[in-house]
Amino acid sequence: MYRILLADDEGIVIDSMKYIIEKEFGDECEVEFAKTGRSVIELAESFRPDIAVMDIQMPGINGIEAMKEIRKFSVNTVFIVMSAYDKFDYAQEAIKLGVLEYINKPMEKTKFVMVLKKAMEEIDLKRKKRSEDLLVREKLENVEPIIENGLIYNILFQEHFDEDIDNYKTILGVDAGYGYMMCLVCGDTQEGNHMTNAVGSSVKISTHYQELRSSLKEFFPCKVGSVMGNKVAILVPFSDDEMEYNARIELIEKGRELIRYLRKKFGFSFRLGVGRIKPIRQLVKSYREAQNALIASTGQVAHADDLPIGCDYEKDYPVDLEKGLLESVGRGDLSEASMYAERFVEWMKSFDGGNIMAIRLKILEFTLRAESLAYENGGMTYRFGSRDSYLPEIMSMESVDELKVWFLSKLTTACRNIGSKRQERSTDIIKNARDYIGDNYSKDITLDDVSRVVNISPYYFSKLFKEATGENFIEYLTNLRIEKAKELLGKAELSMKEICAMCGYSDPNYFSRTFKKNVGLTPTEYREKNA
Repeated sequence: MYRILLADDEGIVIDSMKYIIEKEFGDECEVEFAKTGRSVIELAESFRPDIAVMDIQMPGINGIEAMKEIRKFSVNTVFIVMSAYDKFDYAQEAIKLGVLEYINKPMEKTKFVMVLKKAMEEIDLKRKKRSEDLLVREKLENVEPIIENGLIYNILFQEHFDEDIDNYKTILGVDAGYGYMMCLVCGDTQEGNHMTNAVGSSVKISTHYQELRSSLKEFFPCKVGSVMGNKVAILVPFSDDEMEYNARIELIEKGRELIRYLRKKFGFSFRLGVGRIKPIRQLVKSYREAQNALIASTGQVAHADDLPIGCDYEKDYPVDLEKGLLESVGRGDLSEASMYAERFVEWMKSFDGGNIMAIRLKILEFTLRAESLAYENGGMTYRFGSRDSYLPEIMSMESVDELKVWFLSKLTTACRNIGSKRQERSTDIIKNARDYIGDNYSKDITLDDVSRVVNISPYYFSKLFKEATGENFIEYLTNLRIEKAKELLGKAELSMKEICAMCGYSDPNYFSRTFKKNVGLTPTEYREKNA
């Protein structure tokens, strides 16, 4: 159906156009008409025409001015100008308004019908594009919660590479480098800092997740995670690395409004914890702060900056150096860890006159933390008395340079243990796997069988095996069986059926095809050639 508005001060012209439209297009068109500029504008506001056939010279407001007004509230209307005045300035104005055609009176029926069909085609294209845009938007609305939850999951559980976070940010249109986390918790009622019936309320809120998500986005420009227990993690991107006092007060008040709104909407209680602003990749700390704020307070909204939680550092303390040092040790990256250690020692020498006792204690702290990372990440065995000499050793050292040498040696050991233990474990896994395959290649063994023997998941074993051997499991097993078959084919007393079975193949035809694919000859041809 096309809505067509006819605007002309001559009744006979309107009647002629209506007749042509009804005869050519029948019930496809709904036609209205007006004879003055003002009445055209008023009618267009209520009728919202798809096509408007406009005369230039009408009583009062002329056709050009009427089109300008209609365009303000009906941007998709297709205009066709029809006039007895073939004036260049009118044509120019019509072009500026995006008029489809400029037809001179008296009109030709064929020309008029052709132009209407052209307008209808343009309308159909616009409708199709709008439909496709709505479909894309609908799909995005279905996918967006999954992507938002993926970003929050990766941040909270630290299961990401940097490019993963960048990809999530790009897809979601997050330009900010900072943000803060909020923790929304629900329950039947609040008792102190505890919410009752956490399990029941988590089921309730899960069934209303889309409504909850929409409500949160009405109050904050946020990304919303999935329901975890009776909690929802919420990420709010922020452009600066800190929030001014007034902005924090406004945030808390908005949070209180949100809690009141949610309680009224869903019929049970909510609390909101808010963490401090952090770089996007460190938002797990902000989320912990949000959770701790809820524990430390009994209020409906608790902000970490209002409560004695977390750790503040004295001015100029090199937090980034400390963080970088521990992260590089955790990866077993000796070069980077040594660089951070050198820079931290230089800072300690320059701070507070190089307080030797404070430096000793900090180096001991770093050493113990680095070794703890080595125990956790390197598969090492912890021995209770293995570090009983550390304190006497550092207390006997009087210079920072001595302490630095001792410190770097401990870091070197920790990093190498992480790297070597991982490598040793991988080497042992691959050796045991190869031994098992070598002993059992004549049987019907699978990837799952070998994974079970070395006690790791099939997925991880497959990845590890390919990295170590350059072949996947099937390729390695097939090549081993083919090499064994070549050896056995040199023994004339063995039949082809016996060789097939001894190499782990139950089907002689399949064995023959596999052998030829890998060797270029059938088993019989190979035996004859190498007799």
